[in-house]
Amino acid sequence: MRNPFKRQQRSTSKVGIVVGSDTSLCVEGYTSLDKNPEIRAACQTIAQLVGMMTIHLMNNTESGDTRIINELSRKIDIDPEPNMTRKTWMESIVMNLLLYGKGNSIVLPHTKRGILERLEPIAVSRVNFMPSGYSDYKISIDGRAFDPADVLHFTYNPDPTYLWKGQGVTVSLRDIANNLKQAEATKKGFLESKWKPSIIIKVDSGDELFNSKTKRDKILEDYIGNDDAGKPWIVPADMFDIQTIKPLTLSDLAISDTVEVDKRTVAAVIGVPPFVVGVGEYDQKAWNGFIQRTVAPIAQGIAQELTKKLILSPQWYLRFNILSLYDWDIEKISAVYLAGSDRGYVDGNEWRDRLGMSPRDGLDELRVLENYIPVEMSGQQKKLIQD
Repeated sequence: MRNPFKRQQRSTSKVGIVVGSDTSLCVEGYTSLDKNPEIRAACQTIAQLVGMMTIHLMNNTESGDTRIINELSRKIDIDPEPNMTRKTWMESIVMNLLLYGKGNSIVLPHTKRGILERLEPIAVSRVNFMPSGYSDYKISIDGRAFDPADVLHFTYNPDPTYLWKGQGVTVSLRDIANNLKQAEATKKGFLESKWKPSIIIKVDSGDELFNSKTKRDKILEDYIGNDDAGKPWIVPADMFDIQTIKPLTLSDLAISDTVEVDKRTVAAVIGVPPFVVGVGEYDQKAWNGFIQRTVAPIAQGIAQELTKKLILSPQWYLRFNILSLYDWDIEKISAVYLAGSDRGYVDGNEWRDRLGMSPRDGLDELRVLENYIPVEMSGQQKKLIQD
């Protein structure tokens, strides 16, 4: 007699799944990027980091750049919008730039007698771009047209046709967002299913129990609708043949592997480390590389637009304090500043400020070790002069 299991024994690497007509786990429709938790978390991380940095008003001089503290620097760095904190104000700009505005974020300056009063961030639903050829355009805010020179227009990932316009990362992440949403729906469906464990119930097809749908549902209700997990079943021995089989798990569907690949793709496209979207462990080098390659260029673009539209002096410019975001060990910071103090580059109060301590009197003097001398005096050391 032919063994019906012989073929399965020769090929154990195959897994067969019987699928019915149930499509309840299928996700239909377009998935908005701002509704995807991984994409939103990646963009929010960048926005929060840019919002944390202070904005310095700098003066470009022949001996180096010095920081300026005046009413203009206070307006931009502390109080740009009356009803928002500076951090929230900047986060709204970056979120529009990366996510909501598809690579475009608009801020409308308000002045009174030539004095800057507020910098109003505009919601993307209020903005419309009106191209005039390929190199010129107007910005419509609530139906009112503005010249680009009168509005702060921050862009990300320039459009290939209209180079003045951003396009964001919408096209690159659309399919991935749908995949992640489908994976979440599938995982939820499996975890909420009551068909545990998976079983095969054999019933005589000629039995009267199969005569109607009501009787078939009665069997399922009596033997499947048991809410007590692990409770043994008591069934007629001459009517049923029940065999416990290995349940189908999420690992069998490779959902975890697929989700991890999609999350890593999201991280790579947006430019964040994988651990930001929940994959892998924190890595200091990856974090510092993320600050340098992703956050710094975005902050630089914002600073350039602010400088171009708000600063009149050709010697002044705005910059973000990007060094505040790097993950530096406090012992290394202390060692670097102490080495600088030995050479007269850093005073004691600068060292205390970098470690978060208040200044103290008498520590603002530059000092050097006695064996540090100018290069031109190196030949005048007593040990080199013969009697």
